[in-house]
Formats: sequence, structure tokens, C-alpha cells
Amino acid sequence: QVHFVESGGGLVQPGGSLRLSCVISGRDYVPLPLAWYRQSPLGQRELVAGITTGGLPNYLPSVKGRFTISRDNAKNTLYLQMNNLKPDDTAVYYCNVLSGRDEYWGQGTQVTVSS
Repeated sequence: QVHFVESGGGLVQPGGSLRLSCVISGRDYVPLPLAWYRQSPLGQRELVAGITTGGLPNYLPSVKGRFTISRDNAKNTLYLQMNNLKPDDTAVYYCNVLSGRDEYWGQGTQVTVSS
């Protein structure tokens, strides 16, 4: 089995920053393209940023230039640096493989952007 565990969320004012982490564990895990997703209370789950095994990123247009996805394959850890946060970024953030496998969804980490 493979487990994805997110952390680093919190309450931040507009314009603030947070860094999310995702630790991947399990003997069956091999490095794959990974991604951060988010789901707001009234919205669908959406892909925020993805990254290949070699480190090439892609981003949702609304976060491009503000968010940076990165990974440390030696530590089986995925990161999301979020700068200049906006109220619309408020959501539960999840990590998963890029294809979003059902069995890999974790609890997520709540990000709330509010003054």
C-alpha cells in the first residue's frame, strides 16, 4: 500500500505565504508524476500543480507565478510553496499521483486565506 500524508496548512492573511508538504510512504511506491489538488467547500476538486519525476512543473493558470511545486525523490516528499495567497485559494489541499488514483487520497490539509 501507498500513503500520502499532507501537512503545512493553516490560516493566513491575504498576501501571505504557506509551504505544504506531502510525505509518501509504502513499499509499493515508485517515483511517479505527482500533483497537488484542492477542493473548496462549494467546488469540484481541481488540479493545482503537477510535476514530472524529473522535476518539470505545470500549473493551474490562476496560481502560476504565485505557487511553486517541487519534489525530493530521495525523501519521497512533495512540496507546494504558496506565495501571495488570495481568499480564492481557500480549500483543502491534497497530494496524489498526477492521475489522481482513488486509493491514494488522504485527509488533506486545510488552507484558509482570510483577513
